[in-house]
Amino acid sequence: MNKRRKLALAIGAAVAPFLVVTMPASPASAHGYVSTPPSRQAQCAAGTIECGPIKWEPQSVEGPKGLTSCSGGNSRFAELDDDSKGWQVTPVGSSQTFSWKLTARHSTSTWQYFVGGKKIAEFDDGGAQPPATVSHTVDFGGITGKQKVLAVWNIADTANAFYACIDVNIGG
Repeated sequence: MNKRRKLALAIGAAVAPFLVVTMPASPASAHGYVSTPPSRQAQCAAGTIECGPIKWEPQSVEGPKGLTSCSGGNSRFAELDDDSKGWQVTPVGSSQTFSWKLTARHSTSTWQYFVGGKKIAEFDDGGAQPPATVSHTVDFGGITGKQKVLAVWNIADTANAFYACIDVNIGG
């Protein structure tokens, strides 16, 4: 190898790590979140609440199945777990339609909705690939007042799920 080529390779090897660190991150091809009523990550994306990096990736709250946190266990999105952050609360009736916006349409096992750690609804998709928008009408079964709904999209062919929390005032 000639000297010029060795020098070029050495410079390239030295500069490459800096390029990786300083280049802007592109959003993940991503997945999905509850857009209506506005979930915590939808509020972040809209600028309703200041939330850090979730603003650019509301669809990326992914973690192992079975979690109960708004962040899906993802430390980058831990602000979603902060109940004192001043989240917008949506007044709803005794039932509510929740709409998911999907940016990557994964085969789905189930969609689940929880209030206070108790599952209040489950919709089984049996491994089907959903459309770009999915809606479910959930009956709150007598639950009233200010509540945090945890919505979970369980993917059929991975061990992961997508998480969204929606602050509502049932009957308010």
